[in-house]
Amino acid sequence: MTRTILVVDDTPALVELLRRALEKEGYRVVTASNGREALEQARRHHPDLIILDIMMPEMDGYTFMTTYRREADTPIIMLTARIEEEDRVLGLELGADDYVTKPFHMRELLARVRAVLRRIERAREIPPRRLAQGGLVVDLDQRRVWVEDREVHLTPTEFTLLVTLMRHPGRVYTRAQLLEQISDSGLYEGYERTIDSHIAHLRAKIEADPKRPRYILTVHGVGYRFAPLEWLER
Repeated sequence: MTRTILVVDDTPALVELLRRALEKEGYRVVTASNGREALEQARRHHPDLIILDIMMPEMDGYTFMTTYRREADTPIIMLTARIEEEDRVLGLELGADDYVTKPFHMRELLARVRAVLRRIERAREIPPRRLAQGGLVVDLDQRRVWVEDREVHLTPTEFTLLVTLMRHPGRVYTRAQLLEQISDSGLYEGYERTIDSHIAHLRAKIEADPKRPRYILTVHGVGYRFAPLEWLER
């Protein structure tokens, strides 16, 4: 099945460069030059992945993500010329799954595209069943999550992290181990702190008080773990 990728950038030359490279890899490509046009294209074509510039006229990438995340959990790779950490963290908190800083090497971007799409494919192969712990329910087949009967909407990355932690309550995962769950091994070398942003956004969705988490606990200096069942039943 041919995957559709939506490329959103206000630089025509870059859009054309990305189109040629992605089509050479066998993807179907649709394009947009700003966030408003991207919303129209996403609603029309239902892409499998979005490559999204941040700084654009009319509607920037942050506003696009805020709007589109209410409608779909399509994975998003940010393209940003802004290298400040807070800009990257903001994008991840708004629902991006990864980011690439301009200027970038095309081989790296294509590798990240393949990694994200493979992760989504692996997630679809999970046997149909549910995980349930302390009022938190995850439907692995439908990729839906409820907290105390209230449905919450997670990005593909957040969903993968939650399932990984829930499968083994009490087990401590390092940031590097969690990165391996959401990417190809080694692809994100040096990006371990990216996990912290994804976990913070996940907590904001499933925890009653993200500052005092009940489900996803921090193991200082190491990583994270899902609370043991006996702790949840207290």
